[in-house]
Amino acid sequence: MPYLLRTVPDPEPLDCRILTAALELFVDRGYHNVSVHDIQKRAGVSIGSIYNHFGGKEGVARALYDHLLMELDELIDIVEQEVGGLRAQCNAMIRRLFGFTETHRYMIAFVFDAKHTEFLSESVPINRTRPFVRLLGKITAAIKAGELKPIAPVVAYTLIFGSCVRLVNLRLDGLIDDPLMAYFDELTDTVWAGLATAD
Repeated sequence: MPYLLRTVPDPEPLDCRILTAALELFVDRGYHNVSVHDIQKRAGVSIGSIYNHFGGKEGVARALYDHLLMELDELIDIVEQEVGGLRAQCNAMIRRLFGFTETHRYMIAFVFDAKHTEFLSESVPINRTRPFVRLLGKITAAIKAGELKPIAPVVAYTLIFGSCVRLVNLRLDGLIDDPLMAYFDELTDTVWAGLATAD
């Protein structure tokens, strides 16, 4: 199974192998160009195993999506434990996302590059899922506390994380050659210069 924060078990359990295979195929080919047979072949499992564990291709995609959102939610928990203050926490999140773009390309691409509502029925846009709502809540609280300029929280959120995600997308598309950390200081310095209130 694809993990951001843990080591993959060895040997990898059957359901995890299915999700790992599906992730790679969905990112490389696009969801609509992947069949259950493709996943079965890549994972080295039976077709019945996929249907028994997930009910079909959409069930695999749903389980993968939910798993990756849970990973991002856990990442926020870890960052909150490691550092205090909105600026430090947002910078830590950006630093991790930039790093994961280099080391966990498939996971980051599936979360930030795929149009999930096109293939997951009854799916909400990713920006309305728990990890992203939590981040928006932190930004809203910081604006109310006077830590950030009094602007619409969604604008502040977009300045902080929208620019980060855009750089991630450019790197995934091969339009940026350098690892994203080469841009970290310039990005974060510019974002906070525009958002922070005077000390």
